[in-house]
Amino acid sequence: MDLISIIMPCYNMKNYIAASVATVINQTYTCWELLIIDDCSTDDSIRLIEDFITDDNRIKLIRLEKNSGIAVARNAGLREARGSYIAFLDSDDFWHPEKLQVQLLFMKEKNILFSFTSYEQVRENGSHIAFIECPSVVDYAALLKKNTIGCLTVMIHHSMLENFCIPTVHHEDFAAWLALLRANSINAYGLNKCLAKYNVRKGSTSRNKLRSMGWVYIIYRKQEHLPTLQSLFYLVRWFLQSIK
Repeated sequence: MDLISIIMPCYNMKNYIAASVATVINQTYTCWELLIIDDCSTDDSIRLIEDFITDDNRIKLIRLEKNSGIAVARNAGLREARGSYIAFLDSDDFWHPEKLQVQLLFMKEKNILFSFTSYEQVRENGSHIAFIECPSVVDYAALLKKNTIGCLTVMIHHSMLENFCIPTVHHEDFAAWLALLRANSINAYGLNKCLAKYNVRKGSTSRNKLRSMGWVYIIYRKQEHLPTLQSLFYLVRWFLQSIK
């Protein structure tokens, strides 16, 4: 069985992390390692994580020396990952029990290096907001217009991530997918099955569209090195798509 390394950053997530970790433990596919990277939490997150480690040796804790942000935490997890495939799950999001099994089978049958799935947006109390359906394929040009790849749904073959660091910018997942598709000249393939739940929490910075526009523009200009007019064109497209 192929080992799947799951990267889970954590910062002060005592109210959510137990439920998130439980959705990993309850996977029907059992050959996985869960790397939880604690970004200097000041609440009881560490105690909860250590309780899980005591009961399941597939769970490992990586503690950062200083609070450094989610991109640095994910990169710390990538450096320690031993799996043939890498998946991502934040410590306040959730997976359906069959997520890993179904997605891995999809990738192996189609000989895919980068996959993602549909997912559900939910409120903190678990109530439904919306289903986010994924396209069947996303290339670099399409991704520039709209980030249709939910980080909590992504699974990537380890060969794509050798010597790769997630950019330390806001919207680091969007920046990472752009960099990977461009550098490797590959597409990302979508599996239109809802296999995860994204927790839309109050006060989330990603919900501030004006602030997000500034972050996305920086990705276009400083990372992707697009000309100013082209960056503005894609930024308008991104904004219009994001408010639909």
